[in-house]
Amino acid sequence: MAEVRRPGILGRAQEEKEFDERVVQVNRVSKKTKGGNRISFSVLTVAGDREGKVGVGLGRAPDVASAIRKGLRRAKKTMIEVPMKGTTIPHEVRVKRGAAKVLLKPAPPGTGVKAGGSVRVVVEAAGIKDIVSKILGSNNK
Repeated sequence: MAEVRRPGILGRAQEEKEFDERVVQVNRVSKKTKGGNRISFSVLTVAGDREGKVGVGLGRAPDVASAIRKGLRRAKKTMIEVPMKGTTIPHEVRVKRGAAKVLLKPAPPGTGVKAGGSVRVVVEAAGIKDIVSKILGSNNK
């Protein structure tokens, strides 16, 4: 995919939108200070090219729009290549983080994305069309 650039503000090149960008979760955070509560927002975002590259980013800012912008910038910076075999993954993947376990299994063509919540968003952004997934041990995203 060729990158298209246009002249932007102050002579900087502005990139053409080429990624599938999604917001997974918006969280309002309150910090107790001497002067009262300081409210900010934490946003979890996903960016992918639907051809095997996907990234996840966390953005924090005093307002939601800035947090989304920061999260998407980080997601694009931290992109990884997802190994694919046709429209699915090549083998079963099990990941454990704390009490949460995520199970990803390859599926035959035509199955679709059988995944819930944030796993579905990440898998669709990566361009995987056939997969079965299960989150165990955690109710968080």
